[in-house]
Amino acid sequence: MTLAARGKALVGLWFDGQKHQPDPQAWPHDATHPVLLQAQAQLAEYFAGQRSVFNLPLDLDAGTEFQQAVWRGLLDIAPGTTTAYGELARRIGKPLAVRALGAAIGRNPISIIVPCHRVVGADGSMTGYAGGLDRKTALLRLEHLESNL
Repeated sequence: MTLAARGKALVGLWFDGQKHQPDPQAWPHDATHPVLLQAQAQLAEYFAGQRSVFNLPLDLDAGTEFQQAVWRGLLDIAPGTTTAYGELARRIGKPLAVRALGAAIGRNPISIIVPCHRVVGADGSMTGYAGGLDRKTALLRLEHLESNL
């Protein structure tokens, strides 16, 4: 995984090989950045099953106004729950923009913490995930959202 911070906020968390991942080679590397250290610690707790809510400063300003609205909507999906793409579109006030919403979710720059993995098809099926459906399934299993996966 790659973590990125700018100033005092987390701006990116991508799986290796994830779609739409920027090239990290051009970024400065700072293994002592406080936000990155905090994110690493909270992710370790999450993967150990000891954390379901993240408490990190986030910067989602890199996207369009619509993308930012979608990403903020993702933050409202409570741990232990999933929602369908259409329902999320309704929640953010764009009920006819389901396809655009799906594209914006695919561009989510902060995987896991901005929980795009909690969005499923209308019938509960695993659909679309820039990090790969196997990772989406694993994250939902970790959160005990799908015992039949």
